[in-house]
Amino acid sequence: MTPTRTPLDVTRWHWQHGPIDLILDADGEPAALQAAYDACWARFVDVLPELVGELPLLRQPVKHQASLSDDGPKGAVARRMWSACHPHRARYITPMAAVAGSVADELITAFARQGIARAYINNGGDIALYLTDGQQYRVGVFADIAQLSDARLSNDQALDANLTLDAAHPIRGIATSGWRGRSFSLGIADSVTVLAREAATADAAATIIANAVNLDHAGIVRRPASSLKDDSDLGDLLVTVDVPALPQPLIDFALARGVETARRLREQGLIEGAALFLQGRVRVAGIHEDTRTGALLTQRAQMNQEAPCSKYAAC
Repeated sequence: MTPTRTPLDVTRWHWQHGPIDLILDADGEPAALQAAYDACWARFVDVLPELVGELPLLRQPVKHQASLSDDGPKGAVARRMWSACHPHRARYITPMAAVAGSVADELITAFARQGIARAYINNGGDIALYLTDGQQYRVGVFADIAQLSDARLSNDQALDANLTLDAAHPIRGIATSGWRGRSFSLGIADSVTVLAREAATADAAATIIANAVNLDHAGIVRRPASSLKDDSDLGDLLVTVDVPALPQPLIDFALARGVETARRLREQGLIEGAALFLQGRVRVAGIHEDTRTGALLTQRAQMNQEAPCSKYAAC
């Protein structure tokens, strides 16, 4: 596999190397932008070979490792992955749960230089941000990637959540997990979007929260992860492959379990907030007007009346 890079416009790029698929964008002085992109590319071409060299270890549950010791991961990205997952070691989690966010975090550091105003790296929906004073990004969230289309991407009214993040907020990482996404999930959430100080931290937490949005129901179809992907780090654990239309009380019950987990992670300082989506309903933790981020949830996603806050606005 050879890494490729394709310009999408004046500043935006598409980079790909095997399963790593990035969209990058940055604003700043031309010379600084060129230097940042060059440095980022030089790092990017080495990331996949480094990860492949440690895959057997990265597919092992973190709970079997007490600390990041001499026999732990060696590469910079691998160590980011392990560190992001370590707080969740009481549950089944491997460093692979944070791979996309960790890659984004590793590469965004190339843009932390004089002359760059802002930058983002979007690794399949897991995003690392770089923001200087006065800068911001507006981020749209779609709850069900299966319903995503070019028409929806160009229509703000089709967004399930609309977040505006600026440099005054501590959030520099956004990640989404759920059974409809590109990775497996033990839960039934259509999606869970997490805001955190780093993308790797958000990535691991999104996995844990999405797993928690769950219940027992005869119509939910689950399969061993190993039967769907030979080299899955989840082994024979049952992952969700289909969820029938559920009655509202069951939807609310499953979402409440996820919110409980999200609140616990927020109290521990691991995340800043989360939005949890299931079959047209949404619950949130830590996202409302008096926190350090803002959220505008469109009418397409019906708010649960027991949600911890009732007003949403972009900052």
